[in-house]
Amino acid sequence: MELDYDEIGLRCGIEIHQQLDTDKLFCSCPSILRDDEPDIVVRRRMRVVAGEIGEIDPAALHEFLRKRELIYEAYSDTNCLVELDEEPPHKINMDALETAMKVALMLNARIVDQLQIMRKTVIDGSNTSGFQRTALIAMDGFIEIGNSRIGIPTICIEEDSARRIREEGNGIVYRVDRLGIPLIEIATSSEIKNPEQAREVAEKIGTILRTVGRVKRGIGTIRQDLNISISKGERIEVKGVQDLRLIPKVIKFEVNRQIMLIAIREELRRRGIKKSDIKEEFIDIGDVFKNTKSKLVSNSLKRGLMAMSLILRGFGGLLRDRLGPEIAQYVRAKSNAKGI
Repeated sequence: MELDYDEIGLRCGIEIHQQLDTDKLFCSCPSILRDDEPDIVVRRRMRVVAGEIGEIDPAALHEFLRKRELIYEAYSDTNCLVELDEEPPHKINMDALETAMKVALMLNARIVDQLQIMRKTVIDGSNTSGFQRTALIAMDGFIEIGNSRIGIPTICIEEDSARRIREEGNGIVYRVDRLGIPLIEIATSSEIKNPEQAREVAEKIGTILRTVGRVKRGIGTIRQDLNISISKGERIEVKGVQDLRLIPKVIKFEVNRQIMLIAIREELRRRGIKKSDIKEEFIDIGDVFKNTKSKLVSNSLKRGLMAMSLILRGFGGLLRDRLGPEIAQYVRAKSNAKGI
């Protein structure tokens, strides 16, 4: 049965990130990706420090405590010290800036009077400097889809991140050939009314980008982030949707996920369950699995890993279907647990 998206209060906005076909944003290195063996390898570790207001960012602290090694691969003939954060950035690439401004005008936006380079904190190691350089170039744009006008509050130009190649033990290998490629970021308002309209918005903006020219084509050169919420739910950002055909499917899946979580929340309230009722009291249940036929579990226990359980009082019958996998994702993201 098709949902009534007006009734459930769907709010959806899109952030589109499009690579520009110029040299890099803050140096003159070419914007090319390579598959041959790099001849430079740099190893670093993340350090957490207090910000300007004297506080430590919780997400940065979480990454620091994971003690991951960050390994950067580069090429001596197509990369430079700017990308390795061993040299200050050069002046902004004027070809990239001009292209971004043309796109902004095509989106009916107002170009700002003065360009200010800002820094966004990056905690996953995908930028050697620990932040992403970005600049607001235009505001208050819009596009028209049928009888609807969809606002475009901001248009920015920024640098792309390094490519994540693989994991090595407790380390992550990045390649800096993508780091610094100019991106134009186009953010719509949350006025999108339904999943199909979201696809139409992304398609129209993509058409405008290709019309202006000097944008890269192919898989990975354009990415859509979807911001989705419904009444009584939370705003969730789904990153990296590349295929336009997937946009309606992703939105429908997230809407149904939030409907499920809201229903479970209401049921827990009906049962009188409060947050304080959930105690962090873990029980070692390794003995229960002594004779398990699962090779994964038995081999893990032989290696000294532990099987732990947590009592969720009042959750009887609620872990079936999607809530169990939902909890498992949070556990894997926020702990060193190997499975649930």
